[in-house]
Amino acid sequence: MAFEELKENTEKIQEQTKIYIDSHLAYYKLWGFKVAMKSTTLIFKFTLILVCFTMVLIFGSFAAAYAFGALFESNALGFLAVGAIYLFFTILLFFIKDKMVEGPILEKFSEIFFND
Repeated sequence: MAFEELKENTEKIQEQTKIYIDSHLAYYKLWGFKVAMKSTTLIFKFTLILVCFTMVLIFGSFAAAYAFGALFESNALGFLAVGAIYLFFTILLFFIKDKMVEGPILEKFSEIFFND
């Protein structure tokens, strides 16, 4: 009789363990889906904003180049001036890239992965 009770308890433990494992597996699947979707939407929003900003930058660059060209009375010098401005900002960004780029991206993804 005690052997049958032990057998029943063992079967109950196995059932409960299976239920526990299945529920945790489902939880981690949902958690992974949530993190993947947050990351994907963040990247999509960033890409969309980047595309819009690029369009504004391109048209603004042409306008500035032609304005400088009218000022210098040479379109080539106007485009050269705009190129020099971009070169200056590129060098400046190279020196401050760690603070401006890597830090905020790392912070945002850390927030997504570890704070939820």
